[in-house]
Amino acid sequence: MTETFNGAFSTVPYSDPRAGIAWLVSAFGATATLVVPEDPDQPLIHAEVRVGSGVVIIDDANRSPERPWALAGPVSVYVVVDDPDAMHDRAVAAGAEIVLELSYKDYGSRDFMTRDPHGNLWCFGTYVPGGDG
Repeated sequence: MTETFNGAFSTVPYSDPRAGIAWLVSAFGATATLVVPEDPDQPLIHAEVRVGSGVVIIDDANRSPERPWALAGPVSVYVVVDDPDAMHDRAVAAGAEIVLELSYKDYGSRDFMTRDPHGNLWCFGTYVPGGDG
């Protein structure tokens, strides 16, 4: 039986989407779960990347004019993680620009924010949106 997903998925644009995927793998331990076409010499049509237990759709920002649903970016993505300290250390080791340093927030989260090479903002923290506290 196929599992059905209902929920929100972010689309993250990159001017060089294949390089963006490689950066996400290096900086955040992401896993490319779908890349169409697989041939790196062909323009990217669609890609999906797993970051933790979430999935983001990767888009080619340069193709936005021909696809009105695509964004040129930048965008902001929030990722729930159990160990933001380890993710912070990994991102720093990969050369990520830290925009907001790792800290505890008044609402109970421990998080930090980084900017990727396309200018997209990625926040990693322990806060679970929509959770019961």
